[in-house]
Amino acid sequence: MKELLKKALIGSGLLRFGAGVTGRGAAILMYHSVRDDPAEAADSLGGIVHSTSVFRKQMELLARQFHPVSLERIAGFVKGPGDLPARAVAVTFDDGYADNFDFAAPILNQLGIPATFYVTVGCIAQGELPWPARLRFAFRTTRRDSWQDGTGRAFLLKSEDDRERAFERAIEQCCKLSGALQRELVASVERQLLAAGGPAGGVAMMTPEQLRELCSQGYVIGSHTMTHPNVAQLELTEMRYELGESKRVLESMLSVEVKHFAYPCPSGLPHWNDTTAAECAAVGYETSVTTAGGLAQKGDNSQMLKRVLPSKTVDGLRWNLECAFAGRGV
Repeated sequence: MKELLKKALIGSGLLRFGAGVTGRGAAILMYHSVRDDPAEAADSLGGIVHSTSVFRKQMELLARQFHPVSLERIAGFVKGPGDLPARAVAVTFDDGYADNFDFAAPILNQLGIPATFYVTVGCIAQGELPWPARLRFAFRTTRRDSWQDGTGRAFLLKSEDDRERAFERAIEQCCKLSGALQRELVASVERQLLAAGGPAGGVAMMTPEQLRELCSQGYVIGSHTMTHPNVAQLELTEMRYELGESKRVLESMLSVEVKHFAYPCPSGLPHWNDTTAAECAAVGYETSVTTAGGLAQKGDNSQMLKRVLPSKTVDGLRWNLECAFAGRGV
């Protein structure tokens, strides 16, 4: 019944009327992974995977009923005199999984849809999955029946709920770390849980060569930090390193200027604040995107741009976009 009511509301045109009231803006969609069989990656990537078939249909929806635009064009709109077409939508991906190159990019190419790929630079350079994926895999696949966190607190691992609580505790601790301390904690958890073999299901990161190929095809590559911490929880020197070093390494890797950034949001609040925004601007990023819901609108702080979740169905994406353009929460 709820889905029927949503379809009726969309069909009535009332949401589009609301869009005319809220003013012009752009919906920046946030994707992560696209795979033929999302279940293959469930133990490492969890619920952030879209099936290839659904992603294709969602992109076809954008091409038919909306106006796909580049992040560069949105930056010009938010920060200056630039304008946007009605119902402008940008496609973005976080983390830098190889399936972005293998499955998502060919679909985007076929439909002529621009996109931005925010990559965790250290993971690209080392060929390792981001630590949340490694920890998820460790807790979901371990045969151990208990785990102790860094404070000595014990967690049972006998049920799915037990494992999820323990996983949430581990990411709560790890999100506040970066660099060597972060790597040491992740390795310690993997040793405790006898999961040092790494995630299964063929999940991998893009290579520098694949990133360069995306650049040659006209896609934008942005930074998602070096090691995927919650930058707002770091000491200032660590924050500056994650923001600045990821930009420097990525620019050296690609021989292009890196102008855009996406905040990792693994755990903990806040994920961004006035300090992170000021530091992003000081490093030289033109825009930084968050996971806060809503449109990017003229005059917004370009270092705290909102995004829209795409949903796992075509109808769900349509609903989320129509609500965003009408100024309604999803």
